[in-house]
Amino acid sequence: MMAAAKRVQFDVRMGDCIDLITTLAPASIDFIYLDPPFNTGRTHKAARGAFRDVFAGVDGYIAFLKPRIECMQRVLKPEGSILVHCDWHASHRVRVLLDEVFGSERFLNHLIWQYGLGGSSPRVFARKHDDLLWYAKGTKWHFTPPRVPATSRRMLGQTKKATDVLDIPSINNMSKERCGWPTQKPLALLEMLVEACCPLGGTVLDPFCGSGTTLVAAQSLGRDAIGFDISKDAVALTKSRLQSTHCTE
Repeated sequence: MMAAAKRVQFDVRMGDCIDLITTLAPASIDFIYLDPPFNTGRTHKAARGAFRDVFAGVDGYIAFLKPRIECMQRVLKPEGSILVHCDWHASHRVRVLLDEVFGSERFLNHLIWQYGLGGSSPRVFARKHDDLLWYAKGTKWHFTPPRVPATSRRMLGQTKKATDVLDIPSINNMSKERCGWPTQKPLALLEMLVEACCPLGGTVLDPFCGSGTTLVAAQSLGRDAIGFDISKDAVALTKSRLQSTHCTE
């Protein structure tokens, strides 16, 4: 007789992750994805939420991130890994911070998420990518290589292993996927990352869960998930998305 499928578990809480992470058991998380503020120096606003992304320069930003990253390192399993989503504002300093906390020898990939939407500038090259820094806690980690459509004529209709450049469109303003959160990331991106970096039945932590896309991806892929956010709007939105198949306004 076939065993019943494991029921996926979710835990969404409001509060600062530096406080909430202390409630988690040490070495209990398989994969951490975090999309924290980027140190843009502005307040992000949209239909379903807003947050200030203002720090005392890059030094103040790193001072904010460091104790939180250290807490995250402690709750990762020995074979767990962490992926930090950032951009040009501070990615250079975030990588140095991750080297300090995890060790430079635990660096796995500097992923580039390439997207098409957004403006351009008459003074610099148009900024059309984010940086995702992936580190392991120990000498072993989970990885299931993602497959993407092949582009060569010889492999037409086939797939190939994804590279460290992820060509996934950002969410169009008119898309039904859009939930009204100012920094919402595409579900396709998070599904790729969760499936690649977290084993089936494992636990994903998103300590800045925002619109809840990481938890929605985990739900669709059979992973448990924990989400924290300091915003009550983010927590309410995440819970509503987990309770429905489609995200609506």
